[in-house]
Amino acid sequence: MAEGMSQARREVVKLACLVALAAAAMVNAAQAQSGPNGYPERPVRIIVPFAPAGPTDIFARLIAQKLTERLGKQFYVENQPGAGGNIGMGNAARAAADGHTFAIVSSSFMVNPGLYPKVPYDAEKDFIPVTLAAYAPNLLVVNPSLPVVSVTELAAHIKASPGKYSFAHAGIGTTPHLTGEMFKLAQGLDLVAVPFNGSGPAIQSTMGGHTPIAFVVLSPAVPQVREGKLRALAVLSKTRSSALPDVPTMAEAGFPGIEADTWQCVIIPAGVPKPIVDLIQREFAAIVALPEVKEKLEALGFVAVANTPDEFAGQVKAELARWKQVVAAGNIKAE
Repeated sequence: MAEGMSQARREVVKLACLVALAAAAMVNAAQAQSGPNGYPERPVRIIVPFAPAGPTDIFARLIAQKLTERLGKQFYVENQPGAGGNIGMGNAARAAADGHTFAIVSSSFMVNPGLYPKVPYDAEKDFIPVTLAAYAPNLLVVNPSLPVVSVTELAAHIKASPGKYSFAHAGIGTTPHLTGEMFKLAQGLDLVAVPFNGSGPAIQSTMGGHTPIAFVVLSPAVPQVREGKLRALAVLSKTRSSALPDVPTMAEAGFPGIEADTWQCVIIPAGVPKPIVDLIQREFAAIVALPEVKEKLEALGFVAVANTPDEFAGQVKAELARWKQVVAAGNIKAE
């Protein structure tokens, strides 16, 4: 009996050792995930400068959940809408440079400095560009009653009736709006731009025939295109979308250069230590590569990127110059 108890005791000790080793491994893994000085030390705020339920908000909440799981502290989204995103981006610029506040923004981050007389941030001096995390292609669609099946036919149809047609877009200064303006300028079209509060309302207007043409973010238009409620003429991106593989790009349709995506970007206040910036970038790259996240992003019409801070910095500089030129050429004014 004593021998049996001794054996049982040895098994208990062995089990305790295994549990201790497993716990130590978990602690080591958590420490390996954390940044310098145990970052994050407390909950991390992610500013989204738009209202809930939009593309940027949906993307941010998906990523925040995974960051919380991976880094052991809560990452939470704080919506700060208003002034085309300027309010939230201005507040992010003034946040403490300790890594516990960063922002997920759209292409408006690079458009607004050329669109508004004054913005409450300097895109190149107030922030460190962390990564272009993902992008959503934009799309040119028409009401099926419009007798056109290509971009070439659409341009000819508009030219035949100057001043008669209008196009809906997701809001002044959004990339769908600006690509519509680029199309107008390139073809010399007399076409009225009609702003809406997002791609959803713009799509509804085009489906109803009130604005027979629309430049919108691709993802919310996909169901209507598949059901035949809208006719897609071109994807406003460098490559075709897997969501609508039969729809040509603008370049393939014969209109090269008229392209822009809606970006989802990560920016953090200037002065945040480089190890924290690098950690956040690595985490975004790892998260968007996860099969379950990639599947969700594709369903939402996003294409994952997660490039390096240096790569993204170059893109920011180029996009600031590009959109300033487009806004000036189209004489576009923010409301």
